[in-house]
Amino acid sequence: MRRRSRYALSDDEHRRRPITMADSMSSPMPAHVAFVCAMPMELSPLKRMLSLTKTRAGSLEVHTGSLEGRPVVAVVTGMGTALATKGVERLVEAFEIERVLVVGITGAVENETPIGTIILPEVVVNSATGAEFRPEPLGLGEAIGKMWTTDVLITDPDTLAGLRADGVVSLDMETAAVAEVCERHAIPWSVVRAISDRASDGSIDEEVFGLSNQDGTPNPKAVAAYVLRHPGRVPAMARMAKEAKLATERAAAAAISSVSGP
Repeated sequence: MRRRSRYALSDDEHRRRPITMADSMSSPMPAHVAFVCAMPMELSPLKRMLSLTKTRAGSLEVHTGSLEGRPVVAVVTGMGTALATKGVERLVEAFEIERVLVVGITGAVENETPIGTIILPEVVVNSATGAEFRPEPLGLGEAIGKMWTTDVLITDPDTLAGLRADGVVSLDMETAAVAEVCERHAIPWSVVRAISDRASDGSIDEEVFGLSNQDGTPNPKAVAAYVLRHPGRVPAMARMAKEAKLATERAAAAAISSVSGP
């Protein structure tokens, strides 16, 4: 059973003001559609498309707004299963949530899927435990294959071949953790991710992976050091950044579309 939120936000203050317990009892908080992202870059197109406003619910930083009259809230958890778990637990503690959509980018396990392709997995697997989770259908298309959630960067060709043979279509670092929290609180959840890179083409390695902080923001010192060591890779890095931006845009647009209308 879902826990009732400790916060409500008024319309005239763009959902900024924590309310008292007496207020919450007299004016129940409407349930929000929640968009959960791992990185700020995944949140950016949602902020723009939905004109979201940054605010706080207690110590939790969120972005709030509305979609066709329905209240929405978006949050950045940081990268990896531990931060995803913590972030969504804080979200469901602070808000009454109608449903959760995990939105962002994902890596392909082969070289054929075009960058920007929307991935709607039939199953999401926690690689550490083997637990499987089935997202709620969104009406965006047929759900196909498995999304593999892992805290480990996977580039080994044999490992990738084994995942492909098992029906895995993409890799991510948060979705299974988000799903586990949602199911624990009986909150419907779905995932809308878009392909931003390919684990098998050599574009991502431990060095590139380390260019981001765990909260999903770029690490300027690491980026500068990388460019000094590998000046010839700057064009490839610029291309990767452009492809990641395309993927975030498509994922955000698809996620919004999935919860628009009746």
